[in-house]
Amino acid sequence: MRIEELDYELSEELIAQTAIEPRDHSRLLIVNRTTGEFFDRHFYDLPEYLASGDVLVLNDTKVIPARVIFYKTTKGKVEGLFLREIETGQWEMMFRGMAKLRTGIELRVEGSDVKFFIGQRLSSKSFELITEPKVPAVEFLEQFGQVPLPPYIQKGKANPQDRRRYQTVFANSSGAVAAPTAGLHFTNDLLDKIKKKGVNVVTVTLHVGLGTFEPVTANDLKDHKMHLEWYRLSKETAEIINTAKAEGKKVIPVGTTSVRVLETAATEHQVLPGEGWTEIFIYPRYRFNIVDQLVTNFHLPRTTLLAMIFAFAGKDLVKRAYQHAIENRYRFYSYGDAMLIL
Repeated sequence: MRIEELDYELSEELIAQTAIEPRDHSRLLIVNRTTGEFFDRHFYDLPEYLASGDVLVLNDTKVIPARVIFYKTTKGKVEGLFLREIETGQWEMMFRGMAKLRTGIELRVEGSDVKFFIGQRLSSKSFELITEPKVPAVEFLEQFGQVPLPPYIQKGKANPQDRRRYQTVFANSSGAVAAPTAGLHFTNDLLDKIKKKGVNVVTVTLHVGLGTFEPVTANDLKDHKMHLEWYRLSKETAEIINTAKAEGKKVIPVGTTSVRVLETAATEHQVLPGEGWTEIFIYPRYRFNIVDQLVTNFHLPRTTLLAMIFAFAGKDLVKRAYQHAIENRYRFYSYGDAMLIL
């Protein structure tokens, strides 16, 4: 598949800058793969499309405040984005103005006694960062970090309310640098309604990395190298999913991140419990093993996320759905509206 096939035109005014309140009052576009029909609903209508015995799969990853403002000893400001903890006291960071940084530069964070030193370059986009003394990343970031909003929302500058709003109500396992955005539409009341219908609501974990949202640069998707993300699927969740598949019930992941976990763990229309790193890349001609329906947001052009949606619902149908959403002024991207693909 050629990269230009993942293009579409979107007016900036349709890129959501704030989240809808209440969460479940965002719009929901129903896309029927069998009939090709579209229906305009709201997210609180989701229970109507779920049946007893179905399995709704949520990603319970928790966004850490990964954006950090550092200061050089010369008082110059350096903005960093935490990517991962290699080990305690040794982090991988991406910085604005990478070209101006070099190994050995000391950085400080206002209000903290910890010293930071730029280590070796780890990639074209990241450096090693050494802490003195050695401090656990999540513990430090929870105190001194800021919410890492995508650059297309408020130019990446979070407001105080974003610390709550850019987090799902079921977030439990710290480690993501971006939210699993399809999950942002759920409220606890909506989840209760879904459970009362007899739907099994289960969780997996996939710590969303920055690579999820980066545009594909290869001209052909087969040449794109996928990023790594850490996942976990428990024995209990696997048993519920496998029972549903055996009984002919539907498995409906919420978001592309949940899809990545399920299809990584899949074997012959069942899933195996486990944890580890996945670099699965799902694009057209991929054959899904577990996913029957999908809840997802509207994604950026030229991204692996949109490629996955093309694989699941077909390029032509998805492009028609996006055009319908544009014409009907749906809100796009992380704080935007959602689709349910049947």
